[in-house]
Amino acid sequence: MRWITFYKGGRRKNTHEVFHNEENTRTSGKRLLSDFKTPLRQIWTLTETQDLLRLGHPVLHNKVIWIASLIQSSQHWLSLPLSLLFLLAMGANVILLITIRTEASLHEPMYYLLSLLSLLDIVLCLTVIPKVLAIFWFDSKSISFSACFLQMFIMNSFLAMESCTFMVMAYDRYVAICHPLQYPSIITGQFVARAATFIITRNAIFSLPVPVLSARLRYCAGNVITNCICTNLSVSKLSCDNITFNRLYQFVAGWTLLGSDLILIVLSYVFILKVVLRIKVEGAVVKALSTCGSHFILILFFSTVLLVLVITNLAREKIPPDVPILLNILHHLLPPALNPIVYGVRTKEIKQGIQNLLRRL
Repeated sequence: MRWITFYKGGRRKNTHEVFHNEENTRTSGKRLLSDFKTPLRQIWTLTETQDLLRLGHPVLHNKVIWIASLIQSSQHWLSLPLSLLFLLAMGANVILLITIRTEASLHEPMYYLLSLLSLLDIVLCLTVIPKVLAIFWFDSKSISFSACFLQMFIMNSFLAMESCTFMVMAYDRYVAICHPLQYPSIITGQFVARAATFIITRNAIFSLPVPVLSARLRYCAGNVITNCICTNLSVSKLSCDNITFNRLYQFVAGWTLLGSDLILIVLSYVFILKVVLRIKVEGAVVKALSTCGSHFILILFFSTVLLVLVITNLAREKIPPDVPILLNILHHLLPPALNPIVYGVRTKEIKQGIQNLLRRL
């Protein structure tokens, strides 16, 4: 069996020990590589989030040491808000799905798309957060090789699916405001079914090579990934092979999918704004903008969190390494928790449906 170990406090290895272990790894490389003929059956170990910041550098900046030791000493305190956010995300999305399912007035294309977004949020939360909490609470640092790559695939594909869903929802608002008379004939149940098929198929196909490329690498270096989830770069860095193509594919595929969605979303809102500004009827502008206000807030929050995550990863050498890891976790937790709340608070029909559901309970 092969293991990846995430530091958990304890004694830090000195430089001699590190080099000694690396030499042992090189000399036993052939034996280790033979274990990876069927890599999906191997056992790996996830990084400990408590060392969310176990950096692997022999010399650390004082500020980094302070932040790392702060998180290490407050491991269980950090798990509390994460647990509450996880319960909030799961509960709010389940309630929203039940409300849309049981309320006949919500059986419309716009709410079907919102149901799809809630399903994606639930899957993302269940893929990432339970394992993170298990590391915090139970010191559960191991994950099977197949589960690691499955988590990698779901994170990459479902994140792109959420972005694509926002794009389809922006088109829905564009048709509703710019072509209201054609809306019932364009945005139909059949349109939603085709859109859902497109969302799932496109992003699954483009995201599948990410874990496949990582699985084909030869792993003969260290066995520690400096993360608490199985991201592509964290795992592939353990390989002895050149990972330039892996990095390039993820970069191109990610920016192609997310970038194209963002461009179409921006264009939709530009056309919406042009139409709204031409309306001369008093109060019509506010009413028109309120119909897409919730959607715009969710897109803005989703894009902002993603942008901050990208920037922190690009500036990884200038900030504590635990910051990108924490932001990555929050990116899989905050949007799922806020999406149903924003729609529930701002949409009268959903709010009324939730009230009816609570009365029946």
